Amino acid sequence: MGDHLDVVVFGSCNMDLISYVPRLPRVGETIHGSRFVTGFGGKGANQCVAASRLGARCAMVGKLGQDSWGQAYRDHLEQEGINISHLSVIDGQTTGVAPISVSESDGANHIVIIVGANNSLSVEDAKSAAESFTARVLVCQLETPIEATIRALELFPGTSIVNAAPALENTPQELLKLSTIFCVNESEAALMTKLTVESVEDAKRAVERLQEMGANTVIITLGENGAVFREKSSPHTLHARIAPVDSVVDTTGAGDAFVGALAHLLAKLEGQRVPFGQLMAGACEIASMSVKLPGTQSSFPRISGFEQDVPKRKYDLSKI
Repeated sequence: MGDHLDVVVFGSCNMDLISYVPRLPRVGETIHGSRFVTGFGGKGANQCVAASRLGARCAMVGKLGQDSWGQAYRDHLEQEGINISHLSVIDGQTTGVAPISVSESDGANHIVIIVGANNSLSVEDAKSAAESFTARVLVCQLETPIEATIRALELFPGTSIVNAAPALENTPQELLKLSTIFCVNESEAALMTKLTVESVEDAKRAVERLQEMGANTVIITLGENGAVFREKSSPHTLHARIAPVDSVVDTTGAGDAFVGALAHLLAKLEGQRVPFGQLMAGACEIASMSVKLPGTQSSFPRISGFEQDVPKRKYDLSKI
């Protein structure tokens, strides 16, 4: 086996191309925008950066296009201290992009996603990565081909987190059964379970339904209401509440900050018998920090030694 890592992320890299406009244009209309920014995005890379900034040794397994965005993304992840030996550039493909228009009057947006090279992530890539790396935690999402994700889950021993986003109405049984931890937000949980998920009680029912469908430990993130979870081995569903955030600037990427932080904590505290609820609440705390700053990856905190504090923290955890 090759490198021993804390976290391997198997997933997507996108460039966010964001135009700020006074309002969204009507069909056929051209309007002047006020500002244009680019950002590094894609759920996979977001989660990898979030874990790396907390001190996890990470590798990103993904695909980029043979264009200026692809080279910029490789350089960016390398600067973040991430192993990019399995982040390959594909000839004749574009890097995944997400052109986004944001209305300054009401915050409404239009988003178009062109997955590009992300669609080339294959079963062979999963095999090659598993031969090159051992990792305490594998993290996957659903922005890349699902058969490759399933193969990665089969090949990597240890703990795995599947962040099932974007959600599938008919989730393959293998995804639920192979992942150690299955993590979705309210809307994703509602789509998958066909239940209404608008309250903590609703989330509890959705957790139970997902476990009936074959999932092991299930987490449903609830934004400012924290997260609800149940471990496979427990009869109890718990709610991790978070302190109110007084100055929310940008919630984009908060879910990815949560998943990356959870992967980091699971890797660093493996074998120390820290209750899962503490890790969950610690990940919620990182997500809360990220919403106080603009942007996605740029908002993720850099903290060393966070995992040493989490076991001692007093978090608001209760059975529901």
